Amino acid sequence: MTKDEIRTAIIQEIGEIAPEVDASGVDDGEDLRDALDLDSMDIFNLIAALHQRFDIDIPDRAATQFLTIGSATAWLADHVQES
Repeated sequence: MTKDEIRTAIIQEIGEIAPEVDASGVDDGEDLRDALDLDSMDIFNLIAALHQRFDIDIPDRAATQFLTIGSATAWLADHVQES
């Protein structure tokens, strides 16, 4: 799976969690909490959705990697290929 495909999946999952926001225009380095007004429960739900979508374990210690689209994409790209 390419990084572009992973990024697209992340944006789709954000759209499911917070349908009132448009994540497609968010810069990869922007904090999702600030850019889209997501709260900690939204981030938790995003991680849970990505866990299901990619069928991989995402440890609690990796949660900070899911605060930006860029870091989430990089983390998933490294781990999806391993599984």
